Amino acid sequence: MRIQVSQQLLDRQLVDRDGRLIGKVDDVEFAFDADGVPYLRSLLSGPGVLGQRVGGRLGRMLVLAAEQFVTDRPMRPLRIPYALIERVDSAVWLRVGADELPTSPVEQWLRRNLIGRIPGANRASG
Repeated sequence: MRIQVSQQLLDRQLVDRDGRLIGKVDDVEFAFDADGVPYLRSLLSGPGVLGQRVGGRLGRMLVLAAEQFVTDRPMRPLRIPYALIERVDSAVWLRVGADELPTSPVEQWLRRNLIGRIPGANRASG
């Protein structure tokens, strides 16, 4: 399948197999196969990646703001292997549920320091 990364992937909403929104495609990662042919390895999501893509003063501010929420620096992006993509249309639909993906460092911080402190937040919704 041929894809134009900047028009068909970047800034598209990521949707898991259950229809949950899990972020946006902020950048992509390429690799080379054994014959030296480039291929799209992963979609990257997260404020640190977006900041690097934006660049300049605004990009640095995005990265610095996001890194306030993590202890490990530089902050790692959510890396979604391209093999997990079901289809691409107005959004990027994944073959897996959000719970099968690694949790972003910012989301971990928010759960631990904000959401986890809300009374009743640890109860299952139903």
